[in-house]
Amino acid sequence: MSETNPETIDVLDRHRFDRNALETWCRENVDGYEGPLDIRQFQGGQSNPTFQLVTPSRKYVMRKKPPGQLLASAHAVDREYTVMKALADTPVPVPHMYALCEDDAVVGTSFYIMEYLEGRVFRDPTLPDMDPDDRAAIYDDMNRVLAELHKVDFEAVGLGAFGRPGNYFDRQISRWIKQYRAAETETINEMEDLIKWMPNNVPAEASVSIAHGDYRLENTMFHATEPKMIAVLDWELSTIGHPLADLGYNSMLYHIDSPTMGTLTRVDFAASGIPTEEDYVAGYCQRTGRNTIENWPFYVGFSIFRLASIAQGVYKRGLDGNASSERATLYGNAAKMLAEAAWKIVQTRN
Repeated sequence: MSETNPETIDVLDRHRFDRNALETWCRENVDGYEGPLDIRQFQGGQSNPTFQLVTPSRKYVMRKKPPGQLLASAHAVDREYTVMKALADTPVPVPHMYALCEDDAVVGTSFYIMEYLEGRVFRDPTLPDMDPDDRAAIYDDMNRVLAELHKVDFEAVGLGAFGRPGNYFDRQISRWIKQYRAAETETINEMEDLIKWMPNNVPAEASVSIAHGDYRLENTMFHATEPKMIAVLDWELSTIGHPLADLGYNSMLYHIDSPTMGTLTRVDFAASGIPTEEDYVAGYCQRTGRNTIENWPFYVGFSIFRLASIAQGVYKRGLDGNASSERATLYGNAAKMLAEAAWKIVQTRN
């Protein structure tokens, strides 16, 4: 897949919808819209199918819920729209939001329309085609933007009701246990161990911020030629939560080798320009005024545990025929691998 543009394909049969109905809605709700409309589908987007809308004068992006039976509280395109719209005038780069539609009658599920941006999406976290200086700059800007997100006054930008401050990890652990149980297809011993361990080992640290929920290099877009981030994407899991949950998730690839997300476990950090986990975390701490992070294994382990639950859900949707990518069935083994990695990490906690 090209690093410069996410690859598009013909709309998959199971994701087809009424183009005329969408075009009628866009004429009435999207400022400046002029047809006719051509529709392509982006590859990837395991959770919410994503489409490129092409008109003679402009391109747009549409994100929608997938068809079929869905897990409770999943595929929250309304949350994605709300948080990106709220962040429009902050240091956090986001696309312009045009409109949200919660009427299932138009294309079958809720969706929103946002700006189409030209830039680079890096699928491989090792950045194999970059030189060390560019790798270092890209990782540093990813770090900078995460710190900027966590410094946003969420109440001042209108997100005071976007989530419930406090007890974030307690609520998240409960949620992802339920999501995992709803999608469970076999017994994974390490998941059972984590389900018992996690609720009893939540750190007392009680920071509150906007939490992206899926912050990683692949979910951002960089300038076409400069190592500068121009957009943070895929906000489906965002909420008012704990900043160290994002940092732990952003640091997972130092510990796991994912069949879909890649890994940093085999990187020569000194030669590559990519920061070590210690240096990356230290950079974030400096930008956010932290001296240190206690109980770091919990935050990384929790993030991998949560990803295991998500992976199990994607795998189950693939078995049921609802996932937005043919690769969804890869997630069966991924859930077990992730659970094993999370359990190994949390046992190193002091």
